[in-house]
Amino acid sequence: MKVNVIETENFKVDGGAMFGVIPKTMWNKVYPADENNMCNLANRCLLIETDQQLILVDAGIGDKHDEKFLSHICVNGNGNLQKSLKKAGYNPNDITDVIFTHLHWDHCAGATYYDEQHRLNLTFPTAHYWVSKSQWEWALNPNAREKAAFQNENLLPLEKSGNLHFIEKNSELFKNIEVRIYNGHTIGMISLIIHGQNQTLALPADLIPTVSHIPLPWISAYDIQPMVLLKEKMDFLSEAYEKKWALFFEHDINGECCFLEKTNKGIKGLNLFPLNQINL
Repeated sequence: MKVNVIETENFKVDGGAMFGVIPKTMWNKVYPADENNMCNLANRCLLIETDQQLILVDAGIGDKHDEKFLSHICVNGNGNLQKSLKKAGYNPNDITDVIFTHLHWDHCAGATYYDEQHRLNLTFPTAHYWVSKSQWEWALNPNAREKAAFQNENLLPLEKSGNLHFIEKNSELFKNIEVRIYNGHTIGMISLIIHGQNQTLALPADLIPTVSHIPLPWISAYDIQPMVLLKEKMDFLSEAYEKKWALFFEHDINGECCFLEKTNKGIKGLNLFPLNQINL
């Protein structure tokens, strides 16, 4: 098994929203905001190569959004889904499976695009698409608070493809690739645990979007059930520390992975390092 980082466009979010009740005097020291109080986020996907499959985890923001939307999120950087796939030696037709951790626009919008006739198309036309059943139902019937995060143009083509599959419980989705369902960030979000011969790699998705979110109280205002997420994060980190997992962060602009250590103040992240230093 082999894993590759697929870099897509960076974007910015409000720092206060990103760190919730944590005072700016604290979070700004570890994840500095710009002059507009915006924090720059990476938007990484993960490409998993097995003997039989080429699996993409999440698909970035894509290129369907209009200028007004893009101006709100301050898209920046040189990352691009198609270019990153090409750099890894692949094209969209090679992808056999796409696993969505969840269906917020920054994780799934790149799976569809508009052609010259403004028709929606699948970016990965031969792939099978995987999402938790509870997240799919939640996205189609969103609450007022979370509604802007879900966009029908990202969802309906997946359903029409005939290749949409639902995950209903924690399980081994594919050999050595475990999926777990969490409900703190959004209902039915998936984290992945990838069990290699030499190392286990965990992708917590927005359960822990950056290494700065490892401390238990550091919870984003985007998380719809913060007390649920607090317990989920506590259990996840305890297991990750005990089993010596490496963590892969989709949104940390400062780095890709870290290991954990236990201190008298709780579990914390060690120095960030690139994914290519891990030998699965």
